[in-house]
Amino acid sequence: MLDFLIGRGRNEDRSALANGEDARSVRPSIGLALGGGAARGFAHIGVIRALVDRGLSPDVIVGTSMGAVVGGFHAAGHLDRLETWAGGLTSRDVLSYLDISLSGSGLIDGRKLAMQLQETIGDVSIEDLPVRFAAIAAEIGTGHEIWLTRGRLTEALRASYSLPGVFAPVRLGGRWLVDGVIVNPVPVAAARALGARMVIAVNLNADMFGRGTTIADHGSNQEDDERREEGSRRRGLRGLFGAEQALRRQLLGTTGRPGIATVMMDAFNVMQDRITRSRLAGDPPDVLISPRLGHVGLFEFHRAKEAIALGAEATDKALAPLAEAIAALT
Repeated sequence: MLDFLIGRGRNEDRSALANGEDARSVRPSIGLALGGGAARGFAHIGVIRALVDRGLSPDVIVGTSMGAVVGGFHAAGHLDRLETWAGGLTSRDVLSYLDISLSGSGLIDGRKLAMQLQETIGDVSIEDLPVRFAAIAAEIGTGHEIWLTRGRLTEALRASYSLPGVFAPVRLGGRWLVDGVIVNPVPVAAARALGARMVIAVNLNADMFGRGTTIADHGSNQEDDERREEGSRRRGLRGLFGAEQALRRQLLGTTGRPGIATVMMDAFNVMQDRITRSRLAGDPPDVLISPRLGHVGLFEFHRAKEAIALGAEATDKALAPLAEAIAALT
């Protein structure tokens, strides 16, 4: 299969790949455009592993939100540590990182996650990374798309995943920044601008069959009246719960009723899907990898191992397009 990847018939090229050598000298410069997708973002680990195993280490990495996090860890040489940490996450662990706050600009303060990033990556600067890297963020107020290409890596990653309303915005270089998914969910153009000749994009939200259609006839029914009565009874029982527990229920939701975070994440997911379709149609990548992640919830970070395996599987299925792109550009 490694022989097939290069697709040019040159014995020296095939030999280099077969021996596991770095294939940079026999193929075009490769850029990875890693999309956002919350918990589904762990699939990027599987994608990167599969590409590197085939001698296709990226020369340029550009990521949005979780794509920036995974791409940043790989660029800094800490992908193993991220995979180990992610693989050990439980539902309880995920809840422990939700430092809920009502005094800031987001429901979650985000300091616990920021500390985890800092402990793992340290004070490395983007300029010192061995590959070209950018994290995509959006500026509050102007809506500018911001490419974070310098400064502390951890701060760039935190800004790129700061989903508005869920996480507080991050101030960098005099700008208030939030999650880049609202402007560029899968940053293909940025990867090309940073020098990639061949761009491999990873869209984590392509497996959404049956979503985004038009329901042309809909209205209220008896079930709505029953739900309103049930809601009134529950409001009368809220005093029995502690303030923190009640706040968590409001944030995360209950069975049959979405919480604030879920509503916001799903709303952004719909918007992200529409923006992604438009931008990929206008500026398509050379190769598009689309892991089948529709059954993995946006908050199901404890399913990291499953997402990683699906990322690797999707990359294996993209070997033929990869071979064709390399052959065309070499």
